[in-house]
Amino acid sequence: MTEKINELKRRTFLKQGLAGLAAVGALPGAARAGAGGTGGRAGAAATPIVRTLGRTGLRIPVVSMGVMNADNPAVVQAALEAGITFLDTAWGYQRGQNEKMIGQVVAGRARDSFMIATKIPGPNRDRSLQGLDGAPLEQAFLAKFDESLGRLGLDHVEILYLHNNSAPEHVQNPVIIGALQKVKKAGKARFVGITTHSNEPAVIRAAVGTKGYDVILTSYNFRQDHRDEMRQAVAEAAAAGLGVVAMKTQAGAYWDKEKQQPINMKAALKWVLNDPNVTTAIPGFTTFDQLKEDFSVVSDITLTAQDLKDLRLGETVAGLYCQQCGQCLAGCSKGLPIPDLMRGYMYAYGYRNLQAAHELVGSLDLGADPCGSCAACRAVCAKGFDIADRVKDISRLRAVPGDFFA
Repeated sequence: MTEKINELKRRTFLKQGLAGLAAVGALPGAARAGAGGTGGRAGAAATPIVRTLGRTGLRIPVVSMGVMNADNPAVVQAALEAGITFLDTAWGYQRGQNEKMIGQVVAGRARDSFMIATKIPGPNRDRSLQGLDGAPLEQAFLAKFDESLGRLGLDHVEILYLHNNSAPEHVQNPVIIGALQKVKKAGKARFVGITTHSNEPAVIRAAVGTKGYDVILTSYNFRQDHRDEMRQAVAEAAAAGLGVVAMKTQAGAYWDKEKQQPINMKAALKWVLNDPNVTTAIPGFTTFDQLKEDFSVVSDITLTAQDLKDLRLGETVAGLYCQQCGQCLAGCSKGLPIPDLMRGYMYAYGYRNLQAAHELVGSLDLGADPCGSCAACRAVCAKGFDIADRVKDISRLRAVPGDFFA
């Protein structure tokens, strides 16, 4: 029954929702033929904005799909049929089910009609790799990637990323760089790169300095206090020939936990894409309506006065997005990984992805009562989060069995 409903919704979406996209040329053939550029207004002659991903030469529409939160294959299928050509996933998403779903969707499709990026964590994020070095580390890392290829049902991906790096040394590990280059030489990944959620400018610059990467996937949005430094680091990466893909562009999706105040998704997406050094963004839509909304930006990234007003630039608003700046850490007497907990909070309340939040919180070294006997919280958030309240709230997930989310 669920499959029939999904197919009906997909057909309805393609019949009704894509009519407007077809009018502006936002269908697969038009997407491949688009001239590219930094902007364009929708109209009878408008075409999707297509940019080149640095020295890779890959031509990609400015709106792609982050599949992390999606569990409906019909939405992914509709995205491909709408003209999206680039799908982003990872070895750990949905405990491997995300890659398997993508594999099922792309099975039988012409291999040159889509591009896939996946990610493997290094020893800084994966406990199973910690303590390993040399050949054992390389072998364990490559085994995870081979598992990803098996799930996807592919003999190669366009991009393999070293996942989730927050310090320069994370992207400078010679063993991991060597493993990535082996993958590339073997043709299992056409290009390799790194991803970063925090301390992004320093990580980006370190990645550029290694000369071992082709692509950067980075958090980049209007809510970052360090957005000017981000723009400069992104420009430096682009000048060095690296392609830049933006994530976390929607900055948590909502201004409030109760989900009564949605962020203007189109405005948030256009804000990032107005940086010409960003090739594409990977918003994580999970419904046909979200797909329609986000992909409508593909041919027009003009920021209107109302868009800018909706983004509340210059206002002090807590929101749900944690910029991972780490300012809070010095004030926590318990040494809690507050930025990670705040990211889990965003997954739960912004993305509505309890499984991702549960996996993140479960990966942290936390006690049953993280805040313990602290009478008052001395950790101060740059965005004004009530840190103690959010830590206590999201930490409750530790008591939920993992198979509850299976």
